[in-house]
Amino acid sequence: MTDLEIAQQASMEDIAVVAGSLGLGEDDLERYGKNIAKLTDEALKKAEKMTPGKLILVTAINPTPAGEGKTTVTIGLGDALAMRGKKTAIALREPSLGPCFGIKGGAAGGGHAQAVPMEKLNLHFTGDIHAITAANNLLCAMLDNHLQQGNALGIDPDRIVVKRCLDMNDRALRNTVIGLGKRADGVVREDHFCITVATEVMAVLCLASDLFDLRERLSRMIVAYTYENKPVTAGDLKAAGAMTVLLSDAIRPNMIQTLAHTPVFVHGGPFANIAHGCNSLRATRTALGLADYVVTEAGFGADLGAEKFLDIKCRIGGLTPSAIVLVATARALKYNGGVPKDRAAEPDMEALKRGAVNLGKHIENLKKYGVPLVVTLNHFVTDTDEEISFLRDYVESQGAAFTLARVWEKGGEGGQELAEAVEKAVNQPGSFRHLYPSELSLREKIETIAREIYGADGVDFINGTDKTIAHLEEMGYGSFPVCVAKTQYSLSDDPAKLGRPEGFRITIREVYVSAGAGFVVMIAGSVMVMPGLPRIPAAERIDIDSDGNIVGLF
Repeated sequence: MTDLEIAQQASMEDIAVVAGSLGLGEDDLERYGKNIAKLTDEALKKAEKMTPGKLILVTAINPTPAGEGKTTVTIGLGDALAMRGKKTAIALREPSLGPCFGIKGGAAGGGHAQAVPMEKLNLHFTGDIHAITAANNLLCAMLDNHLQQGNALGIDPDRIVVKRCLDMNDRALRNTVIGLGKRADGVVREDHFCITVATEVMAVLCLASDLFDLRERLSRMIVAYTYENKPVTAGDLKAAGAMTVLLSDAIRPNMIQTLAHTPVFVHGGPFANIAHGCNSLRATRTALGLADYVVTEAGFGADLGAEKFLDIKCRIGGLTPSAIVLVATARALKYNGGVPKDRAAEPDMEALKRGAVNLGKHIENLKKYGVPLVVTLNHFVTDTDEEISFLRDYVESQGAAFTLARVWEKGGEGGQELAEAVEKAVNQPGSFRHLYPSELSLREKIETIAREIYGADGVDFINGTDKTIAHLEEMGYGSFPVCVAKTQYSLSDDPAKLGRPEGFRITIREVYVSAGAGFVVMIAGSVMVMPGLPRIPAAERIDIDSDGNIVGLF
C-alpha cells in the first residue's frame, strides 16, 4: 500500500478528542472541519502558564534526493512515547507545494507513521502559506506603487532586496522584468521570485512570539536601500499593519493527529537549505506547555536544520532541548559512499563503510552542543542484518546510543526501542550550549560554522560580500546569528562532495540581513531560493478519480 492509501483508510478521531488528551476543550479550538483546528488565543494563553515539558529534536545525516524519513521517525517516536503512557505532542512544519509537485514529496511522514488528514496537510491545509504569499506580495506591490507614485523615500530601483514569491517550483520566475507596457503600468525594473517558504515573511511568522511581535518584526524588514545607502523598511512603506492583518489567522498554530491519534502541531514551513528550517516558535512553546514530551524536527541534515534550530531558533526563543535524535538510513550512507541513488537500496558493505563517515561527522558535530544524543537507523525492508550490525557497532564506537526504528512498517510499536533510549537520554544531565556566542563578528560566526560543522578549511567571500558584512555590522546587525543557505546533499557547498569531504573551502556569494527575523543570511555555493521542477515532476502522476479521491500523492 502507498502512504496515501494508508492515510485514506485511517480512522481519525474528532479533533476535539485529540486536543482533549492535552487538556484542551472545544472552546480552545477553531475548527476547519472534523479533523483540523487552529488553536484560539485562549488556548495559547493557557499553555503559556504551564511548566514546559521535555523538548526532543529529530535531525538527520545528509540525505538522498528522496529524503530519509526524518518526519516519519519524528511521528513514529511521538506515537511510541504516547504508547508508553507519556503525555506527548509532535511539532512539525507545514508542507510546501513545491516539493509536493516536484520530487521530494510532502511532509506528513510515511507508512504507519503519518500525520492525517494527509492530503489536506500536503495541499492547501488551513491556508497559512497562501496568507504568507499574499502578505509578501502585498509588500512588493506597495513598494512598486511607491516608486510609481513619485518615490518620496528615494529608493534606488537597483537596490531592491525583497523578492516576490510563489509556493511552487518555477525556475522561469527566478529573474524577470516588471513594469513593461505603458507609463501607468509601473516602473520598469529587474525583479526576482523566491519560493514562499524561503521568504523573510515565513521566517518572521515562525519566530514571532505573538501578534504584536509579528507586526514589529514585519515593520523591521528591510526591503530596499536609498540612493544614499540607507535602508528602507516595510514600516517605512506603511505596509506592516496590512501584512499583519493578512497573517492574523496564520500566526495561530494548527492541530491535527497521527494515525495513532497523537496530537500534532503543524505550523510554519521554512526550508532548511535556504531558510532556518524549523516549525514556528509559537507552536513549539504551546506544545511544551501542554505536553510532557514534545518531539520536533528540523529540516534536511544536521549541518543545516539542526545547526539552525540550535543556534537560531533556540537562541531567539530561549529553548533548551533535552535530547537529540539523529536519523540515518543505510541507503543514504551508501549514497554518501559513492553508490548512485538508484542503486542505494542494493547490498554494498564497502560503500556503506565508506559512507559511514558522514554519520560519524554528524555525531561529532551534535556532541558539540552538550545535549544527550541518540542515533536511530530508519529501517528499510532492503536493509540487511550485516548492514544493521555494522552500523550498530560503528555508532557505539563513536560514543553514541544506537537504536533501530521500524516506524514506517509498525508505527509506534516499531519505535519502542528508540522511545526507550530517548526516555533515558532526556533524564541524563545536559549542558546545552550554542556553537558560537553572539559577540563574535559575522565573519567569525560563518567561519566557525564552516570549520566546526562542515569541516571546511576556510571561507571565501566573493561578489563584495566581505564589504556587505562590514556594512551590516556598521548598521548594528553584528550580534545576529548566521543562517547559511547551501546544498543539503553535502557537508560542503558542493552537492557532488559526498561522505565527509576534506580540503575544501566554503564560498559565500551573497549576504543580506533578515532584520525582522533576526538573522543574517549567507548564501553559499550555487543553492537557489527558487527551486525548479525535475524532468518528470510528481505533478504528472497526481490526479483525482471519479469518486473524488486524490490519487498519486505519494
